[in-house]
Amino acid sequence: METYQLIPLVAIVMGTLTVLVPVSLIALRFAIKPIAEAVAQMRAGVAPEEVRVMQERISLLEQQVNGIDSEVSRISEAVEFQDRLLKPGDKPA
Repeated sequence: METYQLIPLVAIVMGTLTVLVPVSLIALRFAIKPIAEAVAQMRAGVAPEEVRVMQERISLLEQQVNGIDSEVSRISEAVEFQDRLLKPGDKPA
């Protein structure tokens, strides 16, 4: 083959590759994404069931902390009331 016959062939191949390479990379990205997510989930080592159980436990802990907070505020109000009752020199209105 002469070199002048290779020029159109090279142009056609290069022109085709400029379109096919980006299209194939995009298709490859969508094909690999589920596999990559599965590998990442396996490496994390946490099953979805475990995550749900942990979320429930955290929710229960938050409820308990809120309950303790309300009890502490009620106790402090009772102590303040008792201090006012026991304070000498105050006359009732």
